[in-house]
Amino acid sequence: MPMQRVAGRWLAGLCLLAGVWPAVWAAAADPPAAASVPTDARGWLARMHAAASSRNYQGTMLFSANGVMSSSNVAHFCVGSQSYERIEALDGKQRQVYRHNDLVHTVWPQAGVVVIERRSLPSRLPSITQSVDPRALEQYELRAEGRDRVAGREARIFLLQPRDALRFAQRVWADHETGLMLRSDVIGPEQVVLESARFTTLEIGVRAQPESVLQPLRQLDGLRVLRPAQVSTQLEAEGWALARPVSGFQLASCVKRPATPEPMIAGKPARAEVLQAVFSDGLTHVSLFIEPVDAARHRKPIRAQFGATHSLAGRKGDFWVTAMGDVPPGTLEQFVDALERRP
Repeated sequence: MPMQRVAGRWLAGLCLLAGVWPAVWAAAADPPAAASVPTDARGWLARMHAAASSRNYQGTMLFSANGVMSSSNVAHFCVGSQSYERIEALDGKQRQVYRHNDLVHTVWPQAGVVVIERRSLPSRLPSITQSVDPRALEQYELRAEGRDRVAGREARIFLLQPRDALRFAQRVWADHETGLMLRSDVIGPEQVVLESARFTTLEIGVRAQPESVLQPLRQLDGLRVLRPAQVSTQLEAEGWALARPVSGFQLASCVKRPATPEPMIAGKPARAEVLQAVFSDGLTHVSLFIEPVDAARHRKPIRAQFGATHSLAGRKGDFWVTAMGDVPPGTLEQFVDALERRP
C-alpha cells in the first residue's frame, strides 16, 4: 500500500505524532492566532509545533510519489486534553482511520475487519498532526524561502537542509495565520521532489466534533476485530545492539509485535513476531524490523524505493533484517552494518 506509506511519512514521520500533546484550549473553540508573527525561522518552527497539537481543522490532503497520487479526507479536533483524528481514503480500497488519543481503529469495510492498536512512535498508520521536532535543527539548517499560497491560504516557506549526506532535504509550507503545516516536499539529489503531500482544501478553526470519531467506534457489529499485541522492549534485552551509532539518529522506540496485520485482514495467519526499532533524527525516522528467517519468504536480498522511502532487506545469521526510512540507501546500509547480535 504505497500511498499509506507516503501518508505515514508526511503525517507520522515528519509530524512526529505531535497530536498526542495535551491541548490547552477549551473544547469547542479553536485557539486564537498568535499575538505576533515570528520574525525568525526558529520561532516559526515552535509555532508549527504548537499548531499541530492544538488546532481544530478539516480538509482534503493529496499525496503524490512516483507519478502516483492519492487523496484522503482528514480532520483533527482537540477537546481539553483529548485529541481526535479521522481519515477517510478517497482512492483505492476503502479505509477509515479513527484515533482517540493514542488508540487507533483502522476499518477495512470491504474485508469486514477493524484493526485496533495503541499507537507508538512512529505509527504504522497515518496521523493528521504536523510538526517538526526542534531537535532536528542539530542535523538540518533551517532557511526561510519566502511566501506562497496553499489551499487558498497564505503560507511561509522553509527549507530544512541536511548538514550531511545521511538524510534528505525537506521543504515545508506553514500557514501564515496559524502556523499549521500546509504542505511538505521531500527533496532528493539535484533538487528532485521525491514525494509531496499537501492540503487541497482546508478549514482551520472548525467546531470540534469528537462524536464524528467516537460514534463509528461504537458501531463495530459485524466486523472482525483484530488487536495485534505490542510490547515495549529494548534492543539489548532482545539480544541486539548497534555497534556504531549512525550520526544524528537516536533510538526513539523499540517494540515486539506481530507482523503487519494485512495478512490477517486477508484471512491468512499472522507471521512470526517482529522486533521493530525506530530511530529518529528529529525530522525523519528509520525503522529496523528483525524476525526469524522464513525460507518460504526470505529468499534473496531486496532493495526497493517508492518516493522518498528506501528499503533494503537481507539475512543476518538466522534472522531477516529489513531497514526502511525516508533517507538515502547509504544511511540504511550504515544501520544494517552496525546491527549486531549479542549473547
